[in-house]
Amino acid sequence: MILTANDLPKSVNSPEEVKQALATIRASFMGMRQQLGEVVVGHQRVIDLVLVAILADGHVLLEGPPGLGKTLLVRTLGEVLELSNSRIQCTADLMPADIVGTTIVDEEQGSGKRRFRFRKGPVFNQLLLIDEINRATPKTQSAMLEAMQEHSVSIDGETHALPAPFFVLATQNPIEQEGTYPLPEAQLDRFVFKIDVQLSNRAEMNEILERTTANTNATADSTIEASFLIAAQKVLQQVVIAPHVQDFVTRLILATHPLSEFAPDWIKKDIAVGASPRGAQAVIRGAKVAAVIDGRFAVSLRDIKAVTVPALHHRIIRTFEAETAGRHAIDIIEELLSEVPMLDQEVQHG
Repeated sequence: MILTANDLPKSVNSPEEVKQALATIRASFMGMRQQLGEVVVGHQRVIDLVLVAILADGHVLLEGPPGLGKTLLVRTLGEVLELSNSRIQCTADLMPADIVGTTIVDEEQGSGKRRFRFRKGPVFNQLLLIDEINRATPKTQSAMLEAMQEHSVSIDGETHALPAPFFVLATQNPIEQEGTYPLPEAQLDRFVFKIDVQLSNRAEMNEILERTTANTNATADSTIEASFLIAAQKVLQQVVIAPHVQDFVTRLILATHPLSEFAPDWIKKDIAVGASPRGAQAVIRGAKVAAVIDGRFAVSLRDIKAVTVPALHHRIIRTFEAETAGRHAIDIIEELLSEVPMLDQEVQHG
């Protein structure tokens, strides 16, 4: 069964209607998770975070060495979501026009008249997989900035809207590898989550070998379509977040800035530039989805902490001292998360 917008209540004005809608969204999450698990072995945390980002209407960056299943995960997600999708394999010679499209000259048959016509690039799909994004040059990477933020592209002074919903799921190799270009901070900030993909364990590795070296062909079924996603995202915006929980996120973001009154003394040694307000938005949007998936209708500190690391660790710039000392951005955010003081009401409700 493929869920559509008709599976959600027509209106969500009363508490009962909101609860009914959120229960349906939670069921859709479980259905997507199950179908992805039919094809992708392990990586449960990665799968959950990707699905949270999709429901939060955000783009995702997956980082890890080649061969860990990043592309398989994104390709399978394209099967589970009944969305138009396309794939871009990034290389050093990839040009911006190869992504967004270009204006060409058409000649009408018979009359011989010529006219300009815009030929759309692969970005004009609802689900866009950008494989090894950091193998493209900075000029080509920047071609995605407007698309990811505004859901539109501008060519020759004309703006073209992208289809809704629009998601970018990008994979990248660790920047230490040869032939990679670090993504600029402005583009990293457009990804709601950056997720590190780790090596599978022994049991998962054996399962992968059994599936890929034997005569098996696991597939995933579609579970939801575009209209359901759009409607679900609007409903999720109504999930309640108490003022003191929101203030905790605010103080957490401010604590990443060395000159802020909320920053611990050690931050100056580790962080040169802190997270932007877009980071706070990413935390709250992700936490609202996390709360619903956990069967609750209001955001708690537990939900905030569940999404803080993937939402923030790519948004800070480490100092030279932190880089040379091998201080990973994830470690910095985790330590900061444990040190930001909680107010009395946060202790009571967290």
